[in-house]
Amino acid sequence: MGRPSLLLPLCASVSLLGGLTFGYELAVISGALLPLQLDFGLSCSQQELLVGSLLLGALLASLVGGCLIDRYGRKQAILGSNLVLLAGSLSLGLAGSLAWLLLGRSVAGFAISLSSMACCIHVSELAGPRQRGVLVALYEAGITVGVLLSYALNYALAGAPRGWRHMFGWASAPALLQSLSLLFLPAGTVGAAARKDLIPLQGGEATKLDPGRPRYAFVDLFRARDNMRVRTVVGLGLVLFQQLTGQPNVLAYASTIFQSVGFQGGSSAVLASVGLGAVKVAATLMAMGLVDRAGRRALLLTGCALMALSVSGLGLVSFAVPLHSGPACLAVPNATRLLGLPGDSGLPRGLAPPLPPTTDQSPRQPVLSTSEKTRPPPGAEDPTALSLTPPAHLSPTPEHALLHWTALVCMMVFVSAFSIGFGPVTWLVLSEIYPVEIRGRAFAFCNSFNWAANLFISLSFLDLIGAIGLSWTFLLYGLTAVFGLGFIYLFVPETKGQSLADIDQQFQKKWFPLSFGHRQSSAGIQYSRIEVSAAS
Repeated sequence: MGRPSLLLPLCASVSLLGGLTFGYELAVISGALLPLQLDFGLSCSQQELLVGSLLLGALLASLVGGCLIDRYGRKQAILGSNLVLLAGSLSLGLAGSLAWLLLGRSVAGFAISLSSMACCIHVSELAGPRQRGVLVALYEAGITVGVLLSYALNYALAGAPRGWRHMFGWASAPALLQSLSLLFLPAGTVGAAARKDLIPLQGGEATKLDPGRPRYAFVDLFRARDNMRVRTVVGLGLVLFQQLTGQPNVLAYASTIFQSVGFQGGSSAVLASVGLGAVKVAATLMAMGLVDRAGRRALLLTGCALMALSVSGLGLVSFAVPLHSGPACLAVPNATRLLGLPGDSGLPRGLAPPLPPTTDQSPRQPVLSTSEKTRPPPGAEDPTALSLTPPAHLSPTPEHALLHWTALVCMMVFVSAFSIGFGPVTWLVLSEIYPVEIRGRAFAFCNSFNWAANLFISLSFLDLIGAIGLSWTFLLYGLTAVFGLGFIYLFVPETKGQSLADIDQQFQKKWFPLSFGHRQSSAGIQYSRIEVSAAS
């Protein structure tokens, strides 16, 4: 009976490979966009449409994927999504027109979104209380590794003829390996309990579905029944604060900050991608080691507090030494806008290098995503079309150098804080707090708000900078993180060391805003009983 002993590494491989596929597919466009622009003559709007098509496909999957996960099962949903990803990769690799590229990106976005939801749920249900945190957090580590892998392959294939076809095609490799691992895993907790496969993970606590358990409709997510409304508030709050703290947009300025401390050109891009990627990997590994010891709640509170301090520090530093940047034609939203490729201008794909003064309308001039109707006349200052370099009258004094390094430290702390808190823990908590009968639909519902907020933050970023400036934008993100800190303290329970059945029972019977003055116990938070009507 060697099979049960292999269950833990199989679950780990499914989680890691799923995250690797997700991260690779998100970030690969950063290297493929420039050769695609040259091969297809893409305009700015076409490039933005190509990048955004992945997010639109992911949003669609979050709207319908929950029903697929609950109806056909987690394992079948992952296998099906990998087949869909294979079709999308084939469409991208063989694309001969923009329409096929858009179709392939949308299909790939649908596949990785569906797979991400099903994978986190499936692993959390197979794992026991002592391993659940680290196995689900491993998915986040896989995302970061996937991003770094995409940069490495983009760099290796940058000079190859039609190299972008290979960039897109390689996304299917980890998906195929994940499918192979899934074939040796049980389809769910019922079949696993019958074959005793869960004993190494659950410690004899395999969750069996009781035929007499209540059934849930989608509208129950908004009702008082079994405190489902409160669970929905917790889930939505986590995904919205994860996005509204501006983590992806702050990362768009990573290369600018690296340049400000003296790393110019291609070295700035290498450090911004590989350096920050390494920091994210290290912080995620730290979170994996702490999530089942310190607990979910402690990591969320710590990460959110550090995010508030560090992004506010960036805002204050940029008041003294402006970290200017002008949006460019190659605008890559959010997760794909992390960093530029080695060998290019050294800027993130969403940023443009400063151009020499010119009197003509050069096609290489940076183009804003906002309307050109508000463009000032020549010679007038445009608050949104900013230069990367500090103003000429600011000489590089030691004080400015210190501030630049302070900005770099704040950026590193911000990236680490997100990777310790919101990054891995949000999806872990979402996979724990809902009843098994509606877990897929509830997870997908919250995930749809995550993708919608992702799009909103991307589209509003430039307008926000134009309205209040970069410094105040960072400070606004810091204020949002402070509100997120209060939300986590008041509403998010501690679930470490508890089985999914125990967590469900606590939510069914009790309400959990922490009373001020009560200390968090190692077993969970302080609860006070409320009356919940049995009927909706």
